[in-house]
Amino acid sequence: MDPGSLLYTGAGFATLAAAFLPRLLDRAPVSMPMLFLGAGALTFTVVDALPSPDPDEHVTVLLHLTEICVIISLMGAGLALNRPPGLRRWATTWRLLAITMPLSMLAVGLLGWGALGLGVASSVLVAAALAPTDPVLASEVQVAEPAENPDQDEDEARFALTSEAGLNDGLAFPFTYAAIAISVVGAAPSAWLGHWLGVDVVWRLACGLAIGVGIGWLLGKLFFSAPSEKFRLAEHAEGFVALAATFLAYGITELLEGYGFVAVFVAACTIRAAERHHGYHQVLHRYVEQAERMLTVLIVFLLGGAAATGLLAGTSWREIAVAAAVVLVVRPLAGWIGLLKGRTGPRERTVIAFFGVRGVGSLFYVTYALQEGQFTDHDSIWRIVGLVVVGSVLVHGLSASPVMWLLDRKRRQEGGADNAAQTPV
Repeated sequence: MDPGSLLYTGAGFATLAAAFLPRLLDRAPVSMPMLFLGAGALTFTVVDALPSPDPDEHVTVLLHLTEICVIISLMGAGLALNRPPGLRRWATTWRLLAITMPLSMLAVGLLGWGALGLGVASSVLVAAALAPTDPVLASEVQVAEPAENPDQDEDEARFALTSEAGLNDGLAFPFTYAAIAISVVGAAPSAWLGHWLGVDVVWRLACGLAIGVGIGWLLGKLFFSAPSEKFRLAEHAEGFVALAATFLAYGITELLEGYGFVAVFVAACTIRAAERHHGYHQVLHRYVEQAERMLTVLIVFLLGGAAATGLLAGTSWREIAVAAAVVLVVRPLAGWIGLLKGRTGPRERTVIAFFGVRGVGSLFYVTYALQEGQFTDHDSIWRIVGLVVVGSVLVHGLSASPVMWLLDRKRRQEGGADNAAQTPV
């Protein structure tokens, strides 16, 4: 049997499924990534003619596939947010980044070192790779699209999870570089700390922020207020221009050795701020959402195949326990601590803390670091990260739709009660 024909046939079915499933599974306790994860595992187990999905055999392909998927998703996340950035308006986001993310990394690193026996470099890498919440697999709990009325604010849970995912994907990169440096020159701070602080933290972050703002401002002017209507792309509803914005922000930043993930999200937020009431944002977002969905289907399908054909071979009960702790204990507890005394109520705080979805970003960081560094726990790193991502797809996929539906229902009921109480008799 020709594997090429099988791949084309499978791609056709997958494309149709990617179009139908989000609507069919609207309130069901099943997510699209769950189904494609299972489909990948079944397909690669049954069909021998398919090429191996082992990530070590296709490092370059996996690296760029996950990279493209993440940056497209970051563009979509930034365009979807209605709330302008600000210290008070984004207070929940800053708490998640400044408190929850470091606590999560510390806990995961200690689990890797103490419970799994990983070396220092490998423990730091696992902590960094599992730090970011994922903008790709968390669509059920994030802001769906730019609002028709941008003055209407998003609910706090969806806003927090979307904005957190948009920023912490880039903020995990400095710690990935720290893991790479430790794997090459050793754990002694004198060998790597100075360069890491000056280049990997200060320069790369500043570069990403500056170029993101610059590219976003220039494209916002071009889209909405160019002197000639021929260049005012917002009047022509060209959705694929979102990819131009994504690749420009990412490519220029990476050329200057900045963090492209940060630049893409910042550029998207800046474009959104250029003209908040224009419907062109929905056109751009719809295009990147469709591209993201196709890439997600492919990556999750391959992940399922890899998990079923050797990625998780040799998994111990200790690794399963650590993966379960990361998904069910570490993130929820760190999230709850980070949001204490914040603007969220108990229900929103619980939802935000629990839905720290791990996914495609984690796969990218592991692939990148293992290619650049010299890690001795290669198989163990892949197993624990693979277990966490698969576990997150299953646990959060089962719970996302019903939990968010209940949260929305409670909010509507309370809003109705408040309105009734304020209505004069």
